[in-house]
Amino acid sequence: MPLSPSQPPHVHLSDGGILSVTVHGLGALNIVGSPELIALRDAVGAWAHDPRVKALVLRGHGDQALIGGANIHEMVQLQGMEAERFIERLRDVCDAMRRFPAPVIARMPGWCLGGGLEVAMACDIRVAASDAQFGMPEVKVGIPSVIHAACLPRLVGQARARWLLLTGEHIDAQTALSWGLIDRVVPLGELDSEVQRIAQGFAGMGAAVLRQQKRLLREWEDQGLDVSINNSVREFGAAFETGEPQAYMGAFLSKKTKT
Repeated sequence: MPLSPSQPPHVHLSDGGILSVTVHGLGALNIVGSPELIALRDAVGAWAHDPRVKALVLRGHGDQALIGGANIHEMVQLQGMEAERFIERLRDVCDAMRRFPAPVIARMPGWCLGGGLEVAMACDIRVAASDAQFGMPEVKVGIPSVIHAACLPRLVGQARARWLLLTGEHIDAQTALSWGLIDRVVPLGELDSEVQRIAQGFAGMGAAVLRQQKRLLREWEDQGLDVSINNSVREFGAAFETGEPQAYMGAFLSKKTKT
Protein backbone atom coordinates (compact mmCIF):
# COMPACT_ATOMS: atom_id res chain seq x y z
CA MET A 1 0.00 0.00 0.00
CA PRO A 2 1.51 3.38 -0.96
CA LEU A 3 2.35 5.82 1.82
CA SER A 4 0.34 9.00 2.12
CA PRO A 5 2.24 11.98 0.65
CA SER A 6 4.59 14.17 2.63
CA GLN A 7 4.55 17.93 3.12
CA PRO A 8 7.39 20.41 3.63
CA PRO A 9 8.53 20.78 7.24
CA HIS A 10 6.54 23.32 9.25
CA VAL A 11 8.79 25.91 10.89
CA HIS A 12 7.85 28.39 13.61
CA LEU A 13 9.96 30.75 15.73
CA SER A 14 8.43 31.83 19.03
CA ASP A 15 8.91 35.26 20.57
CA GLY A 16 11.27 33.63 23.09
CA GLY A 17 13.58 32.27 20.40
CA ILE A 18 12.36 28.66 20.33
CA LEU A 19 12.43 27.34 16.76
CA SER A 20 10.05 24.41 16.14
CA VAL A 21 10.61 22.27 13.06
CA THR A 22 7.92 19.66 12.39
CA VAL A 23 8.69 16.80 10.00
CA HIS A 24 5.74 15.88 7.76
CA GLY A 25 7.10 12.70 6.23
CA LEU A 26 5.42 9.88 4.35
CA GLY A 27 2.58 8.16 6.17
CA ALA A 28 1.79 8.23 9.87
CA LEU A 29 5.37 7.29 10.80
CA ASN A 30 6.91 10.28 8.98
CA ILE A 31 9.07 8.11 6.73
CA VAL A 32 11.70 10.14 4.87
CA GLY A 33 13.15 9.75 1.40
CA SER A 34 15.24 12.07 -0.75
CA PRO A 35 12.65 14.86 -1.14
CA GLU A 36 11.89 14.92 2.59
CA LEU A 37 15.57 14.84 3.56
CA ILE A 38 16.45 17.70 1.23
CA ALA A 39 13.52 19.78 2.49
CA LEU A 40 14.42 19.13 6.14
CA ARG A 41 18.09 19.95 5.58
CA ASP A 42 17.20 23.21 3.86
CA ALA A 43 14.58 24.18 6.45
CA VAL A 44 17.03 23.78 9.32
CA GLY A 45 19.95 25.31 7.43
CA ALA A 46 17.96 28.45 6.70
CA TRP A 47 17.89 29.24 10.44
CA ALA A 48 21.39 28.13 11.40
CA HIS A 49 22.82 31.65 11.59
CA ASP A 50 19.80 33.51 12.93
CA PRO A 51 20.91 35.07 16.25
CA ARG A 52 17.37 35.05 17.62
CA VAL A 53 17.26 31.24 17.87
CA LYS A 54 18.08 29.94 21.36
CA ALA A 55 16.84 26.38 20.88
CA LEU A 56 15.51 24.16 18.10
CA VAL A 57 12.78 21.60 18.81
CA LEU A 58 12.60 18.82 16.22
CA ARG A 59 9.28 16.99 16.16
CA GLY A 60 7.33 14.68 13.91
CA HIS A 61 3.80 15.31 12.74
CA GLY A 62 1.48 13.49 15.14
CA ASP A 63 2.40 11.14 17.96
CA GLN A 64 3.27 7.90 16.17
CA ALA A 65 6.90 8.77 15.37
CA LEU A 66 9.59 11.41 15.24
CA ILE A 67 10.96 9.82 12.06
CA GLY A 68 10.05 6.18 11.59
CA GLY A 69 12.92 5.46 9.20
CA ALA A 70 14.05 5.91 5.61
CA ASN A 71 11.87 5.15 2.59
CA ILE A 72 12.44 1.51 1.61
CA HIS A 73 10.29 2.00 -1.51
CA GLU A 74 12.96 4.40 -2.74
CA MET A 75 15.97 2.48 -1.44
CA VAL A 76 15.04 -0.82 -3.05
CA GLN A 77 15.55 0.83 -6.46
CA LEU A 78 19.03 2.19 -5.70
CA GLN A 79 22.31 1.13 -7.25
CA GLY A 80 25.90 1.98 -6.27
CA MET A 81 26.45 5.72 -6.54
CA GLU A 82 22.72 6.39 -6.21
CA ALA A 83 22.81 4.65 -2.84
CA GLU A 84 25.75 6.81 -1.76
CA ARG A 85 23.94 9.98 -2.77
CA PHE A 86 20.86 8.86 -0.84
CA ILE A 87 22.77 8.23 2.37
CA GLU A 88 24.68 11.50 1.91
CA ARG A 89 21.33 13.30 2.09
CA LEU A 90 20.59 11.63 5.43
CA ARG A 91 24.10 12.48 6.60
CA ASP A 92 23.51 16.11 5.69
CA VAL A 93 20.33 16.21 7.79
CA CYS A 94 22.15 14.68 10.77
CA ASP A 95 25.02 17.15 10.34
CA ALA A 96 22.52 20.03 10.21
CA MET A 97 21.25 18.96 13.66
CA ARG A 98 24.64 18.15 15.15
CA ARG A 99 26.23 21.39 13.99
CA PHE A 100 23.23 23.68 14.47
CA PRO A 101 24.65 26.50 16.60
CA ALA A 102 21.90 26.39 19.25
CA PRO A 103 20.84 23.33 21.31
CA VAL A 104 18.54 20.90 19.48
CA ILE A 105 15.84 18.98 21.37
CA ALA A 106 14.33 15.85 19.80
CA ARG A 107 10.69 15.19 20.73
CA MET A 108 10.33 11.40 20.47
CA PRO A 109 6.91 9.74 20.63
CA GLY A 110 6.14 6.30 19.23
CA TRP A 111 8.68 4.84 16.83
CA CYS A 112 12.18 6.09 16.10
CA LEU A 113 14.04 3.67 13.86
CA GLY A 114 17.07 3.53 11.58
CA GLY A 115 17.69 6.85 9.89
CA GLY A 116 15.22 8.48 12.26
CA LEU A 117 17.23 7.37 15.26
CA GLU A 118 20.40 8.63 13.59
CA VAL A 119 18.82 12.07 13.25
CA ALA A 120 17.79 11.95 16.91
CA MET A 121 21.30 10.94 17.99
CA ALA A 122 22.63 14.01 16.20
CA CYS A 123 20.45 16.19 18.44
CA ASP A 124 21.64 17.44 21.82
CA ILE A 125 18.70 16.50 24.06
CA ARG A 126 16.36 13.54 23.49
CA VAL A 127 13.01 13.47 25.29
CA ALA A 128 10.83 10.41 24.72
CA ALA A 129 7.33 9.22 25.54
CA SER A 130 7.17 6.24 27.88
CA ASP A 131 5.71 4.01 25.13
CA ALA A 132 8.38 4.89 22.57
CA GLN A 133 10.38 2.20 20.75
CA PHE A 134 13.89 2.51 19.31
CA GLY A 135 15.95 0.40 16.96
CA MET A 136 18.49 0.16 14.15
CA PRO A 137 16.94 -2.58 11.99
CA GLU A 138 18.95 -1.99 8.79
CA VAL A 139 20.70 -5.38 8.86
CA LYS A 140 17.30 -7.03 8.60
CA VAL A 141 16.80 -5.47 5.16
CA GLY A 142 20.31 -6.16 3.91
CA ILE A 143 22.10 -2.88 4.58
CA PRO A 144 24.52 -1.80 7.33
CA SER A 145 23.78 1.04 9.69
CA VAL A 146 26.18 3.83 8.74
CA ILE A 147 26.87 7.59 9.11
CA HIS A 148 25.58 8.80 12.51
CA ALA A 149 25.11 5.25 13.78
CA ALA A 150 28.76 5.89 14.66
CA CYS A 151 27.40 7.95 17.58
CA LEU A 152 25.97 4.83 19.21
CA PRO A 153 29.12 3.49 20.92
CA ARG A 154 29.76 6.91 22.48
CA LEU A 155 26.21 7.07 23.80
CA VAL A 156 25.54 3.52 24.97
CA GLY A 157 28.94 1.78 24.94
CA GLN A 158 30.44 -0.77 22.57
CA ALA A 159 28.53 -3.83 23.81
CA ARG A 160 25.09 -2.26 23.61
CA ALA A 161 25.91 -0.67 20.24
CA ARG A 162 26.88 -4.10 18.91
CA TRP A 163 23.60 -5.53 20.17
CA LEU A 164 21.46 -2.87 18.50
CA LEU A 165 23.36 -2.85 15.21
CA LEU A 166 23.89 -6.59 14.78
CA THR A 167 20.53 -7.93 16.01
CA GLY A 168 18.35 -5.13 14.64
CA GLU A 169 16.07 -5.59 17.66
CA HIS A 170 14.02 -2.80 19.25
CA ILE A 171 14.34 -1.52 22.80
CA ASP A 172 11.73 0.32 24.84
CA ALA A 173 11.98 3.76 26.39
CA GLN A 174 13.03 2.65 29.86
CA THR A 175 15.82 0.51 28.42
CA ALA A 176 16.92 3.38 26.17
CA LEU A 177 17.01 5.69 29.19
CA SER A 178 19.05 3.28 31.30
CA TRP A 179 21.50 2.81 28.40
CA GLY A 180 21.94 6.57 27.91
CA LEU A 181 20.37 6.64 24.44
CA ILE A 182 17.77 9.19 25.57
CA ASP A 183 17.78 11.80 28.32
CA ARG A 184 14.22 11.95 29.65
CA VAL A 185 11.13 9.71 29.62
CA VAL A 186 7.65 11.03 30.39
CA PRO A 187 4.09 9.83 29.65
CA LEU A 188 2.93 10.81 26.18
CA GLY A 189 0.46 13.30 27.63
CA GLU A 190 3.34 15.15 29.30
CA LEU A 191 5.76 15.04 26.37
CA ASP A 192 4.97 18.50 24.99
CA SER A 193 5.09 20.18 28.40
CA GLU A 194 8.47 18.58 29.22
CA VAL A 195 9.95 19.55 25.87
CA GLN A 196 8.61 23.06 26.35
CA ARG A 197 10.03 23.23 29.87
CA ILE A 198 13.51 22.37 28.61
CA ALA A 199 13.24 24.73 25.65
CA GLN A 200 12.06 27.58 27.90
CA GLY A 201 15.11 26.96 30.07
CA PHE A 202 17.29 27.60 27.05
CA ALA A 203 15.20 30.64 26.13
CA GLY A 204 16.07 32.16 29.51
CA MET A 205 19.81 31.93 28.83
CA GLY A 206 22.09 34.00 26.64
CA ALA A 207 22.14 33.01 22.97
CA ALA A 208 25.90 33.56 22.71
CA VAL A 209 26.84 31.35 25.65
CA LEU A 210 24.60 28.54 24.42
CA ARG A 211 26.39 28.64 21.08
CA GLN A 212 29.77 28.67 22.82
CA GLN A 213 28.89 25.68 24.99
CA LYS A 214 27.55 23.64 22.10
CA ARG A 215 30.60 24.48 20.00
CA LEU A 216 32.85 23.33 22.84
CA LEU A 217 30.91 20.10 23.29
CA ARG A 218 31.36 19.25 19.62
CA GLU A 219 35.05 20.17 19.77
CA TRP A 220 35.54 17.92 22.79
CA GLU A 221 34.17 15.03 20.75
CA ASP A 222 36.67 15.65 17.96
CA GLN A 223 39.82 16.93 19.68
CA GLY A 224 42.30 15.58 22.23
CA LEU A 225 41.96 16.58 25.89
CA ASP A 226 44.89 19.03 25.98
CA VAL A 227 43.69 20.89 22.87
CA SER A 228 40.14 21.06 24.22
CA ILE A 229 41.26 22.44 27.59
CA ASN A 230 43.51 25.10 26.07
CA ASN A 231 40.90 26.22 23.54
CA SER A 232 38.26 26.47 26.25
CA VAL A 233 40.37 29.08 28.08
CA ARG A 234 40.06 31.34 25.04
CA GLU A 235 36.34 30.65 24.81
CA PHE A 236 35.95 31.71 28.46
CA GLY A 237 37.62 35.02 27.74
CA ALA A 238 35.57 35.50 24.58
CA ALA A 239 32.36 35.13 26.57
CA PHE A 240 33.08 38.39 28.38
CA GLU A 241 33.23 40.21 25.05
CA THR A 242 29.53 39.46 24.47
CA GLY A 243 28.25 41.26 27.57
CA GLU A 244 26.19 38.25 28.62
CA PRO A 245 28.24 37.33 31.74
CA GLN A 246 27.97 40.88 33.05
CA ALA A 247 24.22 40.98 32.43
CA TYR A 248 23.34 37.55 33.81
CA MET A 249 25.76 37.70 36.77
CA GLY A 250 24.53 41.20 37.59
CA ALA A 251 20.92 40.00 37.61
CA PHE A 252 21.87 37.05 39.82
CA LEU A 253 23.69 39.27 42.32
CA SER A 254 20.88 41.80 42.32
CA LYS A 255 18.36 39.06 43.08
CA LYS A 256 20.53 37.72 45.92
CA THR A 257 20.84 41.21 47.46
CA LYS A 258 17.08 41.67 47.46
CA THR A 259 16.53 38.34 49.21
